[in-house]
Amino acid sequence: MAQLVVRRLDAKVKAKLQRRAKNHGRSMEEEVREILRDATKNEGAPSKGLGTQIAELFQGIGLRPGEELAEIHDIKLRVPSFEE
Repeated sequence: MAQLVVRRLDAKVKAKLQRRAKNHGRSMEEEVREILRDATKNEGAPSKGLGTQIAELFQGIGLRPGEELAEIHDIKLRVPSFEE
């Protein structure tokens, strides 16, 4: 296994890491490993689009019958002019 040395770590950050580790019932070293695992777990995985993220956020929160939103078609958008 690889080792990582972090120098010049702010004392406040170290104290927060120690509290966080204690709250999770881990050593500070294991807490840092978990933070690094979590930070890199989706590295290289294709990111989801905004629409997919929003849909997942509200998945299962359906509208009641009669609350459906009508689809809007054939909307013409005007490009704003920012010139004075």
